[in-house]
Amino acid sequence: MNLVLLAFRLMCLAWLWPVTLLNGSHQPNKRRHKDVYLGENSKNQHGGRIDFKMKRSDSTKSLLIKSEQLLRIEDHDFAMRPGFGGAAIPVGIDVQVESIDSISEVNMDFTMTLYLRHYWQDDRLAFPSSSKKSRTFDARLVKKIWVPDVFFVHSKRSFIHDTTMENIMLRVYPDGNILYSVRITVTALCAMDFSSFPLDTQKCSLELESYAYNENDLMLYWKNGNDSLRTDEIVLSQFFIEEFHPSYGLAFYSSTGWYNRLYINFILRRHIFFFMLQTYFPTMLMVMLSWVSFWIDRRAVPARVSLGITTVLTMSTIITGVSASMPQVSYVKAVDIYLWASFLFVFLSVIEYAAVNYFTTVEEMKKLKGGKIPADFNATQTMAFDGCYHDNDIDLTPFPELPSTPNTERSRTATSRNSAAEPPPTEGTRLRRKKSIKHNLSFIMSNSYMIDSYSRVVFPMTYLMFNIIYWSLYS
Repeated sequence: MNLVLLAFRLMCLAWLWPVTLLNGSHQPNKRRHKDVYLGENSKNQHGGRIDFKMKRSDSTKSLLIKSEQLLRIEDHDFAMRPGFGGAAIPVGIDVQVESIDSISEVNMDFTMTLYLRHYWQDDRLAFPSSSKKSRTFDARLVKKIWVPDVFFVHSKRSFIHDTTMENIMLRVYPDGNILYSVRITVTALCAMDFSSFPLDTQKCSLELESYAYNENDLMLYWKNGNDSLRTDEIVLSQFFIEEFHPSYGLAFYSSTGWYNRLYINFILRRHIFFFMLQTYFPTMLMVMLSWVSFWIDRRAVPARVSLGITTVLTMSTIITGVSASMPQVSYVKAVDIYLWASFLFVFLSVIEYAAVNYFTTVEEMKKLKGGKIPADFNATQTMAFDGCYHDNDIDLTPFPELPSTPNTERSRTATSRNSAAEPPPTEGTRLRRKKSIKHNLSFIMSNSYMIDSYSRVVFPMTYLMFNIIYWSLYS
Protein backbone atom coordinates (compact mmCIF):
# COMPACT_ATOMS: atom_id res chain seq x y z
CA MET A 1 0.00 0.00 0.00
CA ASN A 2 2.81 2.37 0.81
CA LEU A 3 4.45 1.57 -2.48
CA VAL A 4 1.28 2.45 -4.36
CA LEU A 5 0.94 5.75 -2.50
CA LEU A 6 4.60 6.64 -3.19
CA ALA A 7 4.23 5.86 -6.84
CA PHE A 8 1.13 8.06 -7.03
CA ARG A 9 2.98 11.00 -5.47
CA LEU A 10 5.84 10.65 -7.89
CA MET A 11 3.45 10.69 -10.83
CA CYS A 12 1.80 13.90 -9.51
CA LEU A 13 5.16 15.64 -9.08
CA ALA A 14 6.22 14.60 -12.57
CA TRP A 15 3.01 16.07 -13.96
CA LEU A 16 3.17 19.37 -12.04
CA TRP A 17 6.88 20.06 -12.68
CA PRO A 18 6.53 21.40 -16.31
CA VAL A 19 3.70 23.69 -15.26
CA THR A 20 5.80 25.17 -12.46
CA LEU A 21 8.72 25.78 -14.79
CA LEU A 22 6.45 27.51 -17.34
CA ASN A 23 4.97 29.90 -14.77
CA GLY A 24 8.34 30.69 -13.40
CA SER A 25 9.72 31.63 -16.81
CA HIS A 26 6.90 34.16 -17.46
CA GLN A 27 6.99 35.99 -14.16
CA PRO A 28 10.38 37.70 -14.65
CA ASN A 29 9.39 38.93 -18.13
CA LYS A 30 6.18 40.38 -16.85
CA ARG A 31 7.99 42.15 -14.06
CA ARG A 32 10.63 43.37 -16.49
CA HIS A 33 7.97 44.83 -18.84
CA LYS A 34 6.29 46.54 -15.95
CA ASP A 35 9.58 48.04 -14.86
CA VAL A 36 10.25 49.28 -18.38
CA TYR A 37 6.80 50.84 -18.62
CA LEU A 38 7.21 52.64 -15.36
CA GLY A 39 10.70 53.64 -16.33
CA GLU A 40 9.55 55.23 -19.55
CA ASN A 41 6.76 57.11 -17.82
CA SER A 42 9.01 58.16 -15.02
CA LYS A 43 11.15 60.15 -17.41
CA ASN A 44 8.40 62.77 -17.62
CA GLN A 45 7.84 62.91 -13.85
CA HIS A 46 9.71 64.68 -11.07
CA GLY A 47 12.81 62.71 -10.16
CA GLY A 48 11.63 59.52 -11.85
CA ARG A 49 8.56 59.28 -9.55
CA ILE A 50 4.91 59.61 -10.59
CA ASP A 51 3.30 62.52 -8.81
CA PHE A 52 -0.10 60.92 -8.06
CA LYS A 53 -1.09 63.89 -5.90
CA MET A 54 -0.80 66.31 -8.83
CA LYS A 55 -2.78 63.94 -11.02
CA ARG A 56 -5.64 63.73 -8.50
CA SER A 57 -5.80 67.52 -7.98
CA ASP A 58 -6.22 68.38 -11.70
CA SER A 59 -9.79 67.29 -12.31
CA THR A 60 -9.77 68.54 -15.92
CA LYS A 61 -7.21 65.85 -16.81
CA SER A 62 -8.67 63.04 -14.75
CA LEU A 63 -9.04 59.79 -16.64
CA LEU A 64 -11.13 58.13 -13.96
CA ILE A 65 -14.44 59.53 -15.28
CA LYS A 66 -15.34 59.86 -18.94
CA SER A 67 -16.54 63.24 -20.21
CA GLU A 68 -19.95 61.83 -21.14
CA GLN A 69 -20.33 60.46 -17.64
CA LEU A 70 -19.15 63.65 -15.98
CA LEU A 71 -21.57 65.79 -17.99
CA ARG A 72 -24.35 63.17 -17.65
CA ILE A 73 -25.01 63.30 -21.38
CA GLU A 74 -26.78 59.93 -21.37
CA ASP A 75 -29.17 61.07 -18.62
CA HIS A 76 -30.79 63.89 -20.63
CA ASP A 77 -32.55 64.40 -23.93
CA PHE A 78 -30.44 67.00 -25.72
CA ALA A 79 -32.82 67.11 -28.65
CA MET A 80 -34.80 69.61 -26.54
CA ARG A 81 -33.56 73.08 -25.76
CA PRO A 82 -32.59 74.01 -22.18
CA GLY A 83 -35.60 75.00 -20.10
CA PHE A 84 -38.08 73.59 -22.59
CA GLY A 85 -41.60 74.80 -21.86
CA GLY A 86 -40.41 77.82 -19.91
CA ALA A 87 -39.08 81.24 -20.86
CA ALA A 88 -36.96 81.79 -23.95
CA ILE A 89 -33.32 80.85 -23.50
CA PRO A 90 -30.99 83.84 -24.02
CA VAL A 91 -28.11 83.20 -26.40
CA GLY A 92 -25.40 85.86 -26.60
CA ILE A 93 -23.48 86.34 -29.85
CA ASP A 94 -19.94 87.62 -30.27
CA VAL A 95 -18.33 87.98 -33.72
CA GLN A 96 -14.77 88.65 -34.79
CA VAL A 97 -14.38 89.33 -38.51
CA GLU A 98 -11.12 87.88 -39.77
CA SER A 99 -11.30 89.03 -43.40
CA ILE A 100 -13.52 90.07 -46.27
CA ASP A 101 -12.25 87.78 -48.98
CA SER A 102 -14.04 89.16 -52.06
CA ILE A 103 -16.77 91.51 -53.22
CA SER A 104 -18.42 90.74 -56.55
CA GLU A 105 -20.39 93.39 -58.41
CA VAL A 106 -21.49 90.92 -61.08
CA ASN A 107 -23.00 88.45 -58.57
CA MET A 108 -23.87 91.20 -56.07
CA ASP A 109 -22.44 89.32 -53.07
CA PHE A 110 -19.51 89.31 -50.65
CA THR A 111 -17.46 86.58 -48.95
CA MET A 112 -16.48 86.95 -45.29
CA THR A 113 -14.49 84.77 -42.88
CA LEU A 114 -15.37 85.18 -39.21
CA TYR A 115 -15.28 83.63 -35.74
CA LEU A 116 -18.83 83.13 -34.47
CA ARG A 117 -19.14 82.63 -30.72
CA HIS A 118 -22.30 81.60 -28.82
CA TYR A 119 -22.88 82.00 -25.09
CA TRP A 120 -25.71 80.33 -23.17
CA GLN A 121 -26.38 78.29 -20.03
CA ASP A 122 -27.48 74.66 -19.89
CA ASP A 123 -27.90 73.34 -16.35
CA ARG A 124 -27.93 69.79 -17.66
CA LEU A 125 -24.18 70.07 -18.39
CA ALA A 126 -23.19 71.41 -14.96
CA PHE A 127 -20.63 69.27 -13.15
CA PRO A 128 -18.97 69.38 -9.69
CA SER A 129 -15.50 70.88 -9.56
CA SER A 130 -13.60 72.17 -6.55
CA SER A 131 -11.18 74.15 -8.73
CA LYS A 132 -13.94 75.80 -10.82
CA LYS A 133 -11.99 75.02 -13.95
CA SER A 134 -13.73 74.62 -17.29
CA ARG A 135 -13.47 71.74 -19.70
CA THR A 136 -12.69 72.29 -23.40
CA PHE A 137 -13.86 69.91 -26.12
CA ASP A 138 -13.80 69.73 -29.90
CA ALA A 139 -16.43 68.89 -32.51
CA ARG A 140 -16.88 65.30 -31.35
CA LEU A 141 -18.82 66.32 -28.23
CA VAL A 142 -20.78 69.07 -29.98
CA LYS A 143 -22.77 66.47 -31.88
CA LYS A 144 -24.03 64.95 -28.62
CA ILE A 145 -25.46 68.07 -26.94
CA TRP A 146 -27.86 70.88 -27.78
CA VAL A 147 -26.39 73.95 -29.56
CA PRO A 148 -28.18 76.99 -31.04
CA ASP A 149 -29.21 76.58 -34.70
CA VAL A 150 -28.00 79.98 -35.89
CA PHE A 151 -27.88 80.42 -39.66
CA PHE A 152 -27.03 83.27 -42.07
CA VAL A 153 -29.97 84.90 -43.79
CA HIS A 154 -29.55 85.50 -47.55
CA SER A 155 -26.42 83.35 -47.61
CA LYS A 156 -25.55 81.65 -50.89
CA ARG A 157 -23.00 79.20 -49.50
CA SER A 158 -21.01 78.72 -46.32
CA PHE A 159 -18.73 76.15 -44.73
CA ILE A 160 -16.89 75.42 -41.49
CA HIS A 161 -13.13 75.19 -41.85
CA ASP A 162 -11.83 71.67 -41.27
CA THR A 163 -8.03 71.89 -41.56
CA THR A 164 -6.54 70.02 -39.81
CA MET A 165 -9.64 69.30 -37.73
CA GLU A 166 -13.00 71.00 -37.72
CA ASN A 167 -12.50 74.52 -36.36
CA ILE A 168 -15.03 74.08 -33.54
CA MET A 169 -14.44 74.70 -29.86
CA LEU A 170 -16.81 73.89 -26.95
CA ARG A 171 -15.99 75.10 -23.46
CA VAL A 172 -18.18 73.97 -20.54
CA TYR A 173 -18.00 75.64 -17.11
CA PRO A 174 -18.96 73.91 -13.85
CA ASP A 175 -22.06 76.09 -13.43
CA GLY A 176 -23.41 75.07 -16.86
CA ASN A 177 -22.32 78.15 -18.83
CA ILE A 178 -21.18 77.24 -22.33
CA LEU A 179 -19.00 78.91 -24.95
CA TYR A 180 -19.38 77.53 -28.46
CA SER A 181 -17.02 78.96 -31.09
CA VAL A 182 -16.80 78.12 -34.77
CA ARG A 183 -14.78 79.52 -37.71
CA ILE A 184 -16.94 80.03 -40.79
CA THR A 185 -16.59 81.40 -44.30
CA VAL A 186 -19.89 82.63 -45.72
CA THR A 187 -20.91 84.15 -49.04
CA ALA A 188 -24.00 86.33 -48.66
CA LEU A 189 -26.12 88.60 -50.82
CA CYS A 190 -25.59 92.36 -50.83
CA ALA A 191 -28.18 94.52 -52.58
CA MET A 192 -25.90 97.02 -54.30
CA ASP A 193 -26.95 100.25 -55.97
CA PHE A 194 -24.79 101.08 -58.99
CA SER A 195 -26.45 104.34 -60.01
CA SER A 196 -23.29 106.22 -58.91
CA PHE A 197 -20.76 103.58 -59.98
CA PRO A 198 -17.75 103.89 -59.75
CA LEU A 199 -18.18 106.86 -57.42
CA ASP A 200 -20.48 104.85 -55.19
CA THR A 201 -20.74 103.80 -51.55
CA GLN A 202 -22.25 100.39 -50.78
CA LYS A 203 -24.00 99.30 -47.58
CA CYS A 204 -23.94 95.55 -46.90
CA SER A 205 -24.98 93.44 -43.94
CA LEU A 206 -24.62 89.87 -42.72
CA GLU A 207 -27.75 88.71 -40.89
CA LEU A 208 -27.89 86.01 -38.19
CA GLU A 209 -31.05 84.28 -37.05
CA SER A 210 -32.27 81.08 -35.41
CA TYR A 211 -33.81 78.71 -37.91
CA ALA A 212 -36.15 76.64 -35.74
CA TYR A 213 -36.72 78.66 -32.55
CA ASN A 214 -38.75 81.86 -32.64
CA GLU A 215 -38.63 84.60 -30.01
CA ASN A 216 -40.73 82.52 -27.58
CA ASP A 217 -38.04 79.82 -27.42
CA LEU A 218 -34.72 81.55 -28.14
CA MET A 219 -33.61 85.15 -27.71
CA LEU A 220 -30.55 86.22 -29.70
CA TYR A 221 -28.69 89.29 -28.50
CA TRP A 222 -25.28 90.93 -28.80
CA LYS A 223 -23.42 89.82 -25.69
CA ASN A 224 -21.33 92.98 -25.22
CA GLY A 225 -23.42 95.52 -27.10
CA ASN A 226 -21.47 97.42 -29.75
CA ASP A 227 -18.25 95.82 -28.51
CA SER A 228 -19.55 92.41 -29.58
CA LEU A 229 -18.32 93.02 -33.12
CA ARG A 230 -14.55 93.13 -33.53
CA THR A 231 -12.50 93.21 -36.71
CA ASP A 232 -8.91 92.55 -37.63
CA GLU A 233 -7.06 94.98 -39.88
CA ILE A 234 -8.85 94.46 -43.20
CA VAL A 235 -7.44 95.88 -46.44
CA LEU A 236 -9.41 95.57 -49.69
CA SER A 237 -8.17 96.23 -53.21
CA GLN A 238 -11.15 98.27 -54.45
CA PHE A 239 -12.86 99.54 -51.30
CA PHE A 240 -12.33 101.52 -48.13
CA ILE A 241 -14.18 100.11 -45.11
CA GLU A 242 -15.71 103.19 -43.57
CA GLU A 243 -17.70 101.61 -40.74
CA PHE A 244 -18.44 98.32 -38.97
CA HIS A 245 -21.32 98.24 -36.47
CA PRO A 246 -23.84 95.69 -35.10
CA SER A 247 -27.59 96.15 -34.91
CA TYR A 248 -30.65 94.22 -33.80
CA GLY A 249 -34.13 93.62 -35.24
CA LEU A 250 -37.07 91.27 -35.62
CA ALA A 251 -38.12 89.25 -38.64
CA PHE A 252 -41.67 88.02 -39.20
CA TYR A 253 -42.71 84.90 -41.08
CA SER A 254 -46.42 84.37 -41.63
CA SER A 255 -46.33 80.66 -40.83
CA THR A 256 -43.94 80.54 -37.85
CA GLY A 257 -43.99 83.98 -36.18
CA TRP A 258 -41.37 86.47 -35.04
CA TYR A 259 -37.65 85.73 -34.86
CA ASN A 260 -34.74 87.65 -33.38
CA ARG A 261 -32.27 88.80 -36.00
CA LEU A 262 -28.78 90.25 -35.57
CA TYR A 263 -27.07 92.39 -38.22
CA ILE A 264 -23.39 92.89 -38.99
CA ASN A 265 -23.42 96.15 -40.97
CA PHE A 266 -20.49 97.61 -42.87
CA ILE A 267 -20.13 100.49 -45.33
CA LEU A 268 -17.78 100.28 -48.32
CA ARG A 269 -16.51 103.25 -50.35
CA ARG A 270 -14.95 102.41 -53.69
CA HIS A 271 -11.44 103.40 -54.75
CA ILE A 272 -11.74 105.71 -57.78
CA PHE A 273 -8.09 105.69 -58.86
CA PHE A 274 -8.31 102.27 -60.55
CA PHE A 275 -11.22 103.42 -62.72
CA MET A 276 -9.51 106.71 -63.47
CA LEU A 277 -6.60 104.81 -64.99
CA GLN A 278 -8.65 102.15 -66.74
CA THR A 279 -11.69 104.10 -67.95
CA TYR A 280 -11.75 107.88 -67.48
CA PHE A 281 -8.26 108.88 -68.63
CA PRO A 282 -8.38 106.75 -71.83
CA THR A 283 -11.81 108.15 -72.61
CA MET A 284 -10.61 111.73 -72.19
CA LEU A 285 -7.64 111.08 -74.46
CA MET A 286 -9.85 109.60 -77.17
CA VAL A 287 -12.11 112.64 -77.11
CA MET A 288 -9.14 115.00 -77.33
CA LEU A 289 -7.66 112.94 -80.14
CA SER A 290 -10.83 113.37 -82.15
CA TRP A 291 -10.34 117.14 -81.99
CA VAL A 292 -7.06 116.87 -83.91
CA SER A 293 -9.05 116.49 -87.13
CA PHE A 294 -10.21 120.11 -86.79
CA TRP A 295 -6.63 121.24 -87.50
CA ILE A 296 -6.15 118.92 -90.46
CA ASP A 297 -6.83 120.36 -93.92
CA ARG A 298 -10.39 119.67 -95.05
CA ARG A 299 -9.05 118.35 -98.35
CA ALA A 300 -7.16 115.53 -96.51
CA VAL A 301 -10.08 113.12 -96.62
CA PRO A 302 -8.18 109.86 -95.82
CA ALA A 303 -6.45 111.37 -92.79
CA ARG A 304 -9.57 112.84 -91.21
CA VAL A 305 -11.83 109.87 -91.93
CA SER A 306 -9.37 107.30 -90.58
CA LEU A 307 -8.80 109.37 -87.43
CA GLY A 308 -12.53 109.66 -86.80
CA ILE A 309 -13.21 105.94 -87.34
CA THR A 310 -10.29 104.98 -85.07
CA THR A 311 -11.54 107.07 -82.16
CA VAL A 312 -15.10 105.77 -82.58
CA LEU A 313 -13.96 102.13 -82.54
CA THR A 314 -11.72 102.73 -79.51
CA MET A 315 -14.59 104.26 -77.58
CA SER A 316 -16.78 101.29 -78.47
CA THR A 317 -14.11 98.93 -77.09
CA ILE A 318 -13.90 100.85 -73.81
CA ILE A 319 -17.68 100.81 -73.37
CA THR A 320 -17.85 97.07 -74.09
CA GLY A 321 -15.08 96.30 -71.59
CA VAL A 322 -16.75 98.24 -68.79
CA SER A 323 -20.16 96.69 -69.47
CA ALA A 324 -18.72 93.15 -69.39
CA SER A 325 -17.49 93.60 -65.80
CA MET A 326 -20.78 94.96 -64.51
CA PRO A 327 -24.15 93.35 -63.73
CA GLN A 328 -26.93 93.79 -66.26
CA VAL A 329 -28.94 96.42 -64.41
CA SER A 330 -31.94 98.22 -65.85
CA TYR A 331 -30.86 101.73 -64.84
CA VAL A 332 -28.12 104.08 -65.99
CA LYS A 333 -24.86 104.17 -64.07
CA ALA A 334 -22.60 107.18 -63.64
CA VAL A 335 -19.86 105.60 -65.75
CA ASP A 336 -22.41 104.99 -68.53
CA ILE A 337 -23.27 108.68 -68.63
CA TYR A 338 -19.63 109.65 -68.95
CA LEU A 339 -18.76 107.03 -71.56
CA TRP A 340 -21.76 107.67 -73.78
CA ALA A 341 -21.38 111.45 -73.54
CA SER A 342 -17.74 111.08 -74.57
CA PHE A 343 -18.77 108.74 -77.36
CA LEU A 344 -21.20 111.41 -78.54
CA PHE A 345 -18.39 113.99 -78.73
CA VAL A 346 -16.26 111.61 -80.78
CA PHE A 347 -19.17 110.79 -83.06
CA LEU A 348 -19.99 114.47 -83.57
CA SER A 349 -16.41 115.16 -84.63
CA VAL A 350 -16.90 112.65 -87.45
CA ILE A 351 -20.24 114.21 -88.37
CA GLU A 352 -18.59 117.63 -88.35
CA TYR A 353 -16.16 116.63 -91.07
CA ALA A 354 -18.97 115.05 -93.05
CA ALA A 355 -20.75 118.43 -92.97
CA VAL A 356 -17.57 120.29 -93.93
CA ASN A 357 -16.95 117.98 -96.85
CA TYR A 358 -20.55 118.19 -98.04
CA PHE A 359 -20.77 121.98 -97.92
CA THR A 360 -17.45 122.26 -99.71
CA THR A 361 -18.69 120.00 -102.47
CA VAL A 362 -21.98 121.92 -102.82
CA GLU A 363 -20.14 125.22 -103.00
CA GLU A 364 -17.80 124.01 -105.73
CA MET A 365 -20.62 122.45 -107.73
CA LYS A 366 -22.47 125.79 -107.73
CA LYS A 367 -19.38 127.57 -108.99
CA LEU A 368 -18.95 124.91 -111.65
CA LYS A 369 -22.54 125.34 -112.86
CA GLY A 370 -22.28 129.16 -112.77
CA GLY A 371 -19.48 129.10 -115.30
CA LYS A 372 -16.99 130.70 -113.01
CA ILE A 373 -14.40 128.08 -113.84
CA PRO A 374 -12.27 128.93 -116.93
CA ALA A 375 -12.23 126.59 -119.88
CA ASP A 376 -8.51 125.88 -119.59
CA PHE A 377 -8.89 124.76 -115.90
CA ASN A 378 -7.36 121.32 -115.29
CA ALA A 379 -10.09 119.54 -113.27
CA THR A 380 -8.15 116.30 -113.07
CA GLN A 381 -5.28 117.94 -111.26
CA THR A 382 -7.53 119.58 -108.70
CA MET A 383 -9.71 116.56 -108.01
CA ALA A 384 -6.82 114.14 -107.77
CA PHE A 385 -6.39 114.78 -104.08
CA ASP A 386 -9.90 114.38 -102.68
CA GLY A 387 -12.34 114.33 -105.59
CA CYS A 388 -13.68 117.86 -105.08
CA TYR A 389 -13.12 121.25 -106.65
CA HIS A 390 -11.79 124.02 -104.42
CA ASP A 391 -12.10 127.75 -104.80
CA ASN A 392 -8.44 128.47 -104.11
CA ASP A 393 -7.47 126.23 -107.03
CA ILE A 394 -9.66 128.21 -109.45
CA ASP A 395 -8.75 131.60 -110.88
CA LEU A 396 -12.06 133.45 -110.65
CA THR A 397 -12.15 136.70 -112.76
CA PRO A 398 -14.34 139.55 -111.53
CA PHE A 399 -17.57 140.38 -113.38
CA PRO A 400 -17.19 143.10 -116.09
CA GLU A 401 -18.85 146.44 -115.40
CA LEU A 402 -22.05 147.20 -117.32
CA PRO A 403 -21.89 150.03 -119.98
CA SER A 404 -23.54 153.28 -119.01
CA THR A 405 -26.84 154.27 -120.72
CA PRO A 406 -29.13 157.35 -120.41
CA ASN A 407 -31.47 155.33 -118.14
CA THR A 408 -28.71 154.35 -115.80
CA GLU A 409 -27.50 157.95 -115.67
CA ARG A 410 -31.00 159.12 -114.62
CA SER A 411 -31.26 156.48 -111.90
CA ARG A 412 -27.89 157.48 -110.56
CA THR A 413 -28.96 161.16 -110.47
CA ALA A 414 -32.21 160.31 -108.62
CA THR A 415 -30.40 158.22 -106.13
CA SER A 416 -27.93 161.03 -105.41
CA ARG A 417 -30.80 163.52 -104.88
CA ASN A 418 -32.58 161.23 -102.44
CA SER A 419 -29.43 160.65 -100.51
CA ALA A 420 -28.83 164.38 -100.34
CA ALA A 421 -32.36 165.02 -99.05
CA GLU A 422 -32.09 162.44 -96.26
CA PRO A 423 -30.29 163.64 -93.16
CA PRO A 424 -26.98 161.94 -92.53
CA PRO A 425 -26.91 159.49 -89.63
CA THR A 426 -25.79 160.88 -86.33
CA GLU A 427 -22.40 159.98 -84.96
CA GLY A 428 -22.21 156.76 -83.04
CA THR A 429 -25.14 155.01 -84.73
CA ARG A 430 -24.73 151.91 -86.92
CA LEU A 431 -27.07 150.70 -89.52
CA ARG A 432 -27.68 146.95 -89.19
CA ARG A 433 -29.56 144.58 -91.33
CA LYS A 434 -31.29 141.63 -89.71
CA LYS A 435 -30.07 138.50 -91.40
CA SER A 436 -32.35 135.53 -91.74
CA ILE A 437 -31.47 131.95 -90.83
CA LYS A 438 -31.47 131.02 -94.47
CA HIS A 439 -28.97 133.76 -95.19
CA ASN A 440 -26.70 132.58 -92.32
CA LEU A 441 -26.91 129.01 -93.53
CA SER A 442 -26.03 129.98 -97.04
CA PHE A 443 -23.15 132.04 -95.70
CA ILE A 444 -21.78 129.00 -93.80
CA MET A 445 -22.23 126.81 -96.85
CA SER A 446 -20.30 129.26 -98.97
CA ASN A 447 -17.56 129.44 -96.27
CA SER A 448 -17.35 125.85 -95.06
CA TYR A 449 -13.84 126.30 -93.69
CA MET A 450 -15.38 128.35 -90.85
CA ILE A 451 -17.00 125.18 -89.40
CA ASP A 452 -13.59 123.84 -88.47
CA SER A 453 -12.66 127.19 -86.95
CA TYR A 454 -15.74 127.25 -84.72
CA SER A 455 -15.36 123.57 -83.79
CA ARG A 456 -11.85 124.17 -82.44
CA VAL A 457 -13.42 126.32 -79.71
CA VAL A 458 -16.93 124.91 -79.24
CA PHE A 459 -15.99 121.24 -78.77
CA PRO A 460 -13.33 121.73 -76.04
CA MET A 461 -15.41 124.28 -74.14
CA THR A 462 -18.50 122.09 -74.21
CA TYR A 463 -16.58 119.01 -73.05
CA LEU A 464 -14.98 121.04 -70.26
CA MET A 465 -18.40 122.20 -69.06
CA PHE A 466 -19.66 118.62 -69.15
CA ASN A 467 -16.75 117.45 -66.96
CA ILE A 468 -17.31 120.22 -64.45
CA ILE A 469 -20.99 119.34 -64.09
CA TYR A 470 -20.33 115.58 -63.99
CA TRP A 471 -17.66 115.60 -61.29
CA SER A 472 -19.52 118.15 -59.18
CA LEU A 473 -22.62 115.92 -59.16
CA TYR A 474 -21.02 112.53 -58.45
CA SER A 475 -17.92 113.35 -56.42
